Amino acid sequence: MKGFVLAGTRSGVGKTVATLATLTALDEAGYDPQPAKAGPDFIDPSHHEALTGRPSRTLDPWLEGEEGMRRTYWRGDGDVCVVEGVMGLYDGSKASTASVAEGLDLPVVLVVDAKAGMESVAATALGFSQYAERVGADVEVAGVLAQRAHGGRHADGIRDALPEELTYFGRIPPMPDLDIPDRHLGLHMGSEAELDRDALSTAAETIRVERLVEVAREPAAAPATDSTDRIAPTASGDRRVAVARDSAFCFVYPSVLDRLRAGATVETFSPVAGDSVPDADAVYLPGGYPELHAESLARGGTLDGIARLAADGVPVYGECGGLMALSESLTTTDGETYEMAGVLPAEIEMRERYQALDHVELDARTDAVTAAAGDTLRGHEFHYSAASVADDAKFAFDVVRGDGIDGSHDGLTEYRTVGTYCHCHAESGAFDSLLTGPPE
Repeated sequence: MKGFVLAGTRSGVGKTVATLATLTALDEAGYDPQPAKAGPDFIDPSHHEALTGRPSRTLDPWLEGEEGMRRTYWRGDGDVCVVEGVMGLYDGSKASTASVAEGLDLPVVLVVDAKAGMESVAATALGFSQYAERVGADVEVAGVLAQRAHGGRHADGIRDALPEELTYFGRIPPMPDLDIPDRHLGLHMGSEAELDRDALSTAAETIRVERLVEVAREPAAAPATDSTDRIAPTASGDRRVAVARDSAFCFVYPSVLDRLRAGATVETFSPVAGDSVPDADAVYLPGGYPELHAESLARGGTLDGIARLAADGVPVYGECGGLMALSESLTTTDGETYEMAGVLPAEIEMRERYQALDHVELDARTDAVTAAAGDTLRGHEFHYSAASVADDAKFAFDVVRGDGIDGSHDGLTEYRTVGTYCHCHAESGAFDSLLTGPPE
């Protein structure tokens, strides 16, 4: 599968809209596009999936390692992969868009905001291209996709100003129907705020699809061996994992579900709807927006069921929003406090400003659900909540990089339950014990 990276000059330049318009253009030209996202984000990929009906693949060398990133790429389908970048092309201390493009040997198409420029768009693109050599990055900037560019003289001026080595791949016209609403943590999810399909089709008309397909490349495949090979095959139904999936628990990497389904029967349930927890050997509570559904969670009864399973020794793993739901209480920014599952000795309070945003590294202090003592896990944290923990709280991890729960520790643990602010990818191995059972 050939691919290319749509990289921005900065955050907020319109990469997601450009990606959705490009996916639309490829589809309408008869291609079968596969979306992907550089970096650890969950929200932009939800828009990719809402448009294409196909899970968007997360590509992050910190979360997955370079070989794991290549395996994740090749788990995609289709004939052309469109990788949306993160922040600006070179931004990110551990996993930048440039590192993804370099690790996969994919060309970069630079998304430049052309609202108030013509020749300056060319100068910007040339600077981004030459900067790669300055910092020793093996990155090829193939050309420009002009965001918010008008047609006629404006588009012609941008195209004519580009040096010969940089291709003009078209433009995204300024259209009010191409705005996605946002809130804390970023844009609304794709299931909540899909862009107008007619507007995307209109934007797609001004993208030079065949030129994009011409520059797309096929990266080398990674070795087939991955974490799946460490798990003995299980017959269907031998092991069952219950996964919370609704608007409060919506931050799940597709590779995690692939990983769980490879070794178990996955049963989904909705705590927001008050579903009973399925009969399962392990429970996974992903991140999401429990703060937006705190009243429903407190009254629905599902969290009480999770608490009973935890007390019975069933392994329960909660990431970020899952940690919040497993705690004793959750206080919203409006000052309303709601009882949660009460499994972990923490009180959670939402804040107006984000409390952590970073790639994370954790060392396991003891055997736990997601790691054995001495293991190292890598992940990502981004949250607006803060946790006040009891003096006798037990932690599963020491923080090597990141903030964790208290600055030095992460992974509150009780029974065989762990709640953490860290989101992990399947390639980290964090989900393997949900398939085999953690150490007794």
